[in-house]
Amino acid sequence: MIEIWGKDACPNCNKAQMFCATRGLEYTYKKLDRDFTREEVMDKFPGEKVLPQVIINGKHIGSYDKMVTYIEQMIL
Repeated sequence: MIEIWGKDACPNCNKAQMFCATRGLEYTYKKLDRDFTREEVMDKFPGEKVLPQVIINGKHIGSYDKMVTYIEQMIL
């Protein structure tokens, strides 16, 4: 299961969703100010400064680029 924590008007948040959708990967999208607050994201992902933040099978992966690398390595 993939969780994408993102926000409105975020190109990489949109790219993360499209990456999953075009590959048929099931994901949940959590949106800032609807599903979580800034404080919650800072508590959950200390030290991270960008969105999206991605969790795969309960493991924090990180940003969009890290998500792509992680998934591509899993497939190969």
